[in-house]
Amino acid sequence: MTGRTGAAEPVLVVGGGPVGLTVANLLAARGVRVVLVERNAATSDEAKAISLDDESLRTLQAADLADKVLEIVVPGTGTRYYDRRGRVLFHAQGPEPYRLGYPFKNQFAQPELERVLLDSLKSRPGADVRFSTELVSVAEDGDGATAGLRPTGGDTVEELRVSWVLACDGGRSTVRELRGIDMTGTSHQVVWLVADTTGDHHDERYGMHRGTPDRPTVIVPGRGGRCRYEFLLHPGEGEKGVRPGFETVRRLVAPYRSLTEEQIERCTTYTFNAVIADRWRDGRCLLLGDAAHMMPPFAGQGLNSGVRDAANLAWKIDEVWHGRAGDRLLDTYEAERRPHATAMVRFSERLGDIVMTTRRHRALARDLAARALLLTPPGRRYLTEMRFRPHARHTAGLVFGDHPLTGTQLPQPRVLVPPSLRPRRLDDVLGHGLVLLGVDVPDAAWRRLGADPWRDATWPIRKVDVCLGDRLPRPAAGRHAVADADGRLEEALGAARNRFVLVKPDRYIAAVMGPDELATVGAALRARLTRD
Repeated sequence: MTGRTGAAEPVLVVGGGPVGLTVANLLAARGVRVVLVERNAATSDEAKAISLDDESLRTLQAADLADKVLEIVVPGTGTRYYDRRGRVLFHAQGPEPYRLGYPFKNQFAQPELERVLLDSLKSRPGADVRFSTELVSVAEDGDGATAGLRPTGGDTVEELRVSWVLACDGGRSTVRELRGIDMTGTSHQVVWLVADTTGDHHDERYGMHRGTPDRPTVIVPGRGGRCRYEFLLHPGEGEKGVRPGFETVRRLVAPYRSLTEEQIERCTTYTFNAVIADRWRDGRCLLLGDAAHMMPPFAGQGLNSGVRDAANLAWKIDEVWHGRAGDRLLDTYEAERRPHATAMVRFSERLGDIVMTTRRHRALARDLAARALLLTPPGRRYLTEMRFRPHARHTAGLVFGDHPLTGTQLPQPRVLVPPSLRPRRLDDVLGHGLVLLGVDVPDAAWRRLGADPWRDATWPIRKVDVCLGDRLPRPAAGRHAVADADGRLEEALGAARNRFVLVKPDRYIAAVMGPDELATVGAALRARLTRD
């Protein structure tokens, strides 16, 4: 799309799971008209995702949803890993509590999450939600696309004009099939059983990975006596997609609790894939979540990776839909997200092979290596702070320069905001658009922003003075101001002192620059955003 061509047509979101509901909420919150279609009659009641990390909650904060979601999650403390004999190896809690403004890992029930997201979406102006509706075709032309929609199981096809099609329709994506996009990777045939139970005594605020070779097991306590159990099945104990009998479930759960049939809320068996779509954009169709990548569950990153997709793509669709940017901006979506999603798929595979191994010699080697690492401070940090997990960093796309902070995610400390100086989360000050932070820069440096794009009203950039140290923030005309509330702002941006930091709406840093680099970065930014 160029300029405002086609901007009157809504964005079509295909799939009413957590990723589709998240991206639809993010778009509607930004004033983008959205039509969401879901082939099923209602939100899911199946046992699927169970963990939201701090970055996902931060994304939901952008749609004013974080506080509602916090009411249905367990503010978690990470994952505890056990050795081959059932003894504690270590507790992985992430790099820093509340680094992004929320607990590092949070357990939830997916049906509850989907209801919260759906209720919010239905209340937003410009959002049209259609369940029992499936996509059957997509045809593009120069001004947009025409989507063929029909009632699930029906015959009548409605033709709907749309601007973009966002495929959030899972591993068996209709959009991906219609566009002829293949996936590359590995399908694993090992069968796991997952059971969501009620009336459980577990009250831990962390997940438990029990690496016993005879029966690798995952236990994730939830709210109100709920608890999830996952067991690797031996040959002959179950088949993919076939609900196991109660006696099988009772026998597997018996080492941890007694169980009645009425206490099984959901139960199924599954295998998993480790695959990536060959391309994430095909014309006006873009893939998110499981439609773009599927991974083993052992790192708890399947849903969270989909929410990262939503955070990255939503603001770009907003810019293009409102005519503030050309559609080539959307090409930065895959460039920025694919490397980390691929790394997370591979990491999830490796983690499963190591933590959930059935080979005794490998389990012994794993336990010896972990205990050796725990003997040294660097090794202990490597395990307990989960430094072994791939970290997201944008190395291509909308990034400029090679400063160490460039491409990384800006933390979300609490900051002091005048005039009240009441501590607030940083994102509440940054808003929805691009932000230029001046980290302890003088007024003379700000006055060098006279050239485009820094003064371009087409896509205004919020300007914020960042005051480090124990000093009061002093807002100036046309600028906001924040000060360090507890030292964490200093930790986050101390390396950028006396520089400007350009932050994208998904809170990843696009550039760190001195006053003399403003014109160069501004010109490069304009080239990326300018309408074709």
